[in-house]
Order: sequence, then structure tokens, then C-alpha cells
Amino acid sequence: MEIKAFCSDIDGTLLNSVRDLSPRLKAVVNDLPMEFPVILASSRMPDAMRHLLHDMNRFPQPLICYNGGYVLSADGEVLEDVSVPVDLVAKILHLTQKTDIHVSLYQGEKWYEEKDDYWSQREVKNTKVQCDWLPGHEVVDLWTKNNSGAHKVMCMGESNEMAWLFGELHSEHSLDLHLYRSSETYLEIAPKAISKATGLRKILEHAFDFGMESVVAFGDNYNDIDLLQSVGWGVAVDNARMEVKAVAKEITHHNKEDGVAAVLEKIRDFNFEIRPEI
Repeated sequence: MEIKAFCSDIDGTLLNSVRDLSPRLKAVVNDLPMEFPVILASSRMPDAMRHLLHDMNRFPQPLICYNGGYVLSADGEVLEDVSVPVDLVAKILHLTQKTDIHVSLYQGEKWYEEKDDYWSQREVKNTKVQCDWLPGHEVVDLWTKNNSGAHKVMCMGESNEMAWLFGELHSEHSLDLHLYRSSETYLEIAPKAISKATGLRKILEHAFDFGMESVVAFGDNYNDIDLLQSVGWGVAVDNARMEVKAVAKEITHHNKEDGVAAVLEKIRDFNFEIRPEI
């Protein structure tokens, strides 16, 4: 198998226990030729991914943002732009209005927060990005005028409320929305039509002369399943959900134990068509 690129999820996969890139990972990426694509695929917004590419000395690279709803080429061209309709965003806000659920709204390069609380500050700290402070109903008004919607709606709160919200949305909108329980306290909502795999296909078709079969991909959660199934070599970290491990061709170490770096080291050492010809 010729491995010509790698694509990785970020949180719970690429990052270590302190939500950073380990020295070991940065070292092995540095060993790969500069023309070897390093493609990040995440539910994160673009700016929450770009600083990681800079840290790996790999900027610019294509980005699969919002689980594939917003896909950018290395030069910033928008290759995919699929959002949750604004009326569904308004419905989510209405459902959560009388609860303690925190709702974050994302579109393209923008992240909107209504409340300055534990959840918003946690996201600022984890992603190293600053939000725009704007009430949810004003965001809906803005998107209605612009005929746009949300690339991602992220809901955060206590487990029982998140389970309730998941049930409410799944019962009525399972055909329209991807609903990811990324943890007991997080629910990430994205359009049903997209995935990390659809985003990767867009990137490869746009800029590269090889297909999905030449990519190694890494993941840990439900939104990585399609990606791992679609590439030539899908790898689950040891902390991945059982459903992700079931579809992977390889299970590597825990994300806190440099699982991604360990596989990349094997690829580097076996020289799977990643070094330039002499």
C-alpha cells in the first residue's frame, strides 16, 4: 500500500493529555517530506486548527472543518459549504431556552457566544480562539438576512439534559442532522449530508493525483467512522469508542501515549512512498 497523505482527527486523537501536540509527534511530522499532505479533520472551526499546523511547521494545508461542512483548500478556497438551516438553528435555541444547556453557534470563520460562563471559557482555552459575543436570536436574525445557517451547533451541559436534547432532535430530525455525543456533556450538531470522508474526497479531487486508498487516517469518535472506513488505512487510537475500533484496520496507542506518532513512525521507517525519489 502506498501511503501518500495522512488525515487526522484532533481532540482525543492527535492531541495529548494537555491538549497539545507532543514533541514526538512534531518530530515525526518534521521527518516527512514537505510535499506530504498533513490534513486535519475536526468539528473545530478553521482558526482552532490553523495554529496546530503552524506548530507542526506545516502551514498552509487543506482543512476539513465542522466535520466536513466547511472544507478549505491550502490556499483558502472554499471547497465545501453545507450548513444547518437557520430555522433548525432557531428551533434548537427554542428547545434549550428554559434549560441550563449552553449553545455555541459556528459559521465559517465566526464563532458566536451569548453567555460568558464556564463552557464558553473552556472552549476559548481549549481551542485558543476568541469568540464573538452575540445573543442567539441576533445570530439567527443575521443568518436569516444573509440566507445562511450554522456549520455547527454545539450544545454543552449536564448529561441528563444533553440526553434529553439528543432524543428530541433525533426523533424529529434524524434525517436532517448528524447528532454527535462527543462526550456525556457535549452534543455536536451538523448537517446530515456531510462527513469528514466527504471533505477529504473534495480535497483530494481538488489538489492531488491520488485517491482515498492512499491515505492513512486516525480517529476516536463516532464522527470518524466514515473517514476510517473510506481510506486505505484507517487507524483508531486505543481510547476510541468500540464502534470506531470495529471498523479500523489498526488500533494504535492511546492519544495520551502518542498513538498517531507511533503509526507515522512506522510509515516513515518503512518508507511507504513518502520520501522524494533520489
